[in-house]
Amino acid sequence: MADKNVREICKVLFLCISWYAVSSTNNVVGKTVLNEFPYPVTMTMVQLLSITVLSGPVFNLWGVRKYGDISWKYYWQLIIPLALGKFVASVFSHVSIWKVSVSYAHTVKATMPLFTVILSRIIMGETQSYKVYFSLVPIIVGVSVATVTELSFDVIGLVSALAATAGFSLQHIFSKKVLHDTKIHHLRLLHILGRLAFFMFLPIWIYLDLSNLLADKSIVSQHNYRVAALLFTDGILNWFQNIIAFSVLSLVTPLTYAVANASKRIFVIAVSLFILGNPVTGANVFGMLLAIMGVLGYNKAKYDQKQEEKKQTVLPYTHQNWQKNSFLPKRSGVSNGVSKESYSDYSNGLNNNKFPYIPQTTKGNLLFI
Repeated sequence: MADKNVREICKVLFLCISWYAVSSTNNVVGKTVLNEFPYPVTMTMVQLLSITVLSGPVFNLWGVRKYGDISWKYYWQLIIPLALGKFVASVFSHVSIWKVSVSYAHTVKATMPLFTVILSRIIMGETQSYKVYFSLVPIIVGVSVATVTELSFDVIGLVSALAATAGFSLQHIFSKKVLHDTKIHHLRLLHILGRLAFFMFLPIWIYLDLSNLLADKSIVSQHNYRVAALLFTDGILNWFQNIIAFSVLSLVTPLTYAVANASKRIFVIAVSLFILGNPVTGANVFGMLLAIMGVLGYNKAKYDQKQEEKKQTVLPYTHQNWQKNSFLPKRSGVSNGVSKESYSDYSNGLNNNKFPYIPQTTKGNLLFI
């Protein structure tokens, strides 16, 4: 048992380290590509193409269970809107790291708990505890400080980062509903959304970017293989990052995953500052750290709220003996001059031997509903 636990811990640690390394590399490569190749829609399409091409064969090789039938009505109600949201959120995310630094874009994305709380209240009618609401204050303050002190601030970058965060929050809320309703494997859902988004927006990409790409002399005439290689690498890294993230989520508790995700954001910010070398001030770093710490506080508050809800959920009791219901054949009898019902004898079904059945009288039987 101890060896098994050690292996599980080592597996989770390896996946987390791989997740941090792949995610930070993906962001650095993405920023490098967009600096030389300012086509965020094309970059999104390359990532979706990677999901579409790689997921099917690899998931079959891994033995990921196939999904059952999903009605067209459900497709139109939830699956297609989710695919639309995935594409739009990804485009806004790429625009944000194109217009502002990676570190600032990820700091703004720390506002995801704020959007999750607001959207869950509007869509699902969920209410939170005061601790959860209070934990949002450091996130808002931290992002505000980082915004005011950001040296490479850009309004389009800020709005795009906020829009991407809101889109990913909506995806998180509705993806949980789809997983619950359809019992589909989360990796298969990733494949479906990526494939749908790719084919839905292929005509839009042709209209928006293809003509501009063909007209861009710096790309067509110079045969810029470096950009093509970086685009290909970015698509593979993005797909791999999604796989690792889902794998970590399947192995640990939601709180552990949330903490690991917040730690990953810190790692991505640190690596981007070190490799890309974008200038920052002390106040800027303070704002980033305050926002990330706020995310950790929010996750702890949500965990405490769920634990309290579990404690308050008590199964109802009934003092009526369930054995007195008509599950067994009854026969009339008389005992001490009083008519009462008794239960028939049981036969073992082999040699027809009969055994008397006498129900036990207990109090407070659990009523499972």
